[in-house]
Amino acid sequence: MTERLKEIKDWIDEGNVDIAVSRLNQLLNQQPEDADDIYYLLGNAFRKQGDWQGALNNYQEAIDINPDSPASEARNMVIDILNFYNKDMFNQ
Repeated sequence: MTERLKEIKDWIDEGNVDIAVSRLNQLLNQQPEDADDIYYLLGNAFRKQGDWQGALNNYQEAIDINPDSPASEARNMVIDILNFYNKDMFNQ
C-alpha cells in the first residue's frame, strides 16, 4: 500500500470518511494499479458509515482483482455481522 493510501486509511480511521471516499474515487482513475487496495479502503469507508451493501460491493471488487486481498476477510466479517443482526428484535 502506497503512502498516499496509508494516509487515506488514517482519514477513514479518524472518521473523515467523506473526504477519504472522494479521494479514493479520484485515485481509481489515477492509480489503476492500486485498484484492489483502493476498493478495499472504499469498503472500509462504507462499512464505517454503516453502508453494508456499499462495503460488500467494494470488497467484492477488490477480491475480483486480487483474491488474496484483505478484502476477502473483511467481506466475510461483514457477512457474519449481517447474519447475526436480527431486525425483528427492534420491532417488539
